[in-house]
Amino acid sequence: MTVTKYSGNGNDFIIFIAQEKADRSELARKLCHRQNGVGADGMVVVLPHPEYDFEWEFYNADGSHADMCGNASRCVAHFAHEKGISKDGKAEFLTGAGVIRATINGMYVVSDMVQPKILDQNIQEDGEQWWLINSGVPHLVAVRESIDEFDIQKARALRQKYNANVNICRVEGDTMYVRTYERGVEDETLACGTGMVACFIRNHIEGRVPNQVKVHPKSGDELYVSYENGVYRFGGKVTKTFVAETLI
Repeated sequence: MTVTKYSGNGNDFIIFIAQEKADRSELARKLCHRQNGVGADGMVVVLPHPEYDFEWEFYNADGSHADMCGNASRCVAHFAHEKGISKDGKAEFLTGAGVIRATINGMYVVSDMVQPKILDQNIQEDGEQWWLINSGVPHLVAVRESIDEFDIQKARALRQKYNANVNICRVEGDTMYVRTYERGVEDETLACGTGMVACFIRNHIEGRVPNQVKVHPKSGDELYVSYENGVYRFGGKVTKTFVAETLI
């Protein structure tokens, strides 16, 4: 089968087209394996849909499903645009979290994110206040003065306790820095779109940031998150890494 590899600022994905829904959990585990497969944080299956440009199935590297992934939404929007599945520099597609609308301009893609749900604003862990926000998938968010240190074992324990991704962030003017431990990958990743959006939501509500910020994930790339007319938008460049035939 032919697969296309994309990177959304270090958050990497395997994308391919299929005609029917199926349980592809085992295939995701095999393809996403860093040594024995293609290697990726997640796998996206593009499926036909009668109303929208397409529908997706999204799998984490461990084969589990996820309703939404911000960086994958930008990568798959570019993939669909290039394949002619969507037209006129725009894509509209169905995810487990709802309909995503994206705008494609060259390699720069902006996704309109689903409406978030603030689940808890006062979780206390190790003397630190965390917010639990569903920005498509659930995220724990803590704001710190420094994010140089990220205790992965503690993050893993929080992920298990709350069944959520775990984010730490700091704010410097109109710039936000974010690190994320992702469930399904079960480790820190170089970038997480819904995590960056969740961090923006907390900081925006608490008055630390304006309506648009620059965001730097662990990869060091620069992305943008904004709040415009009731819509959270997430934008940045994507990279089409390669197209390959896989024998898995």
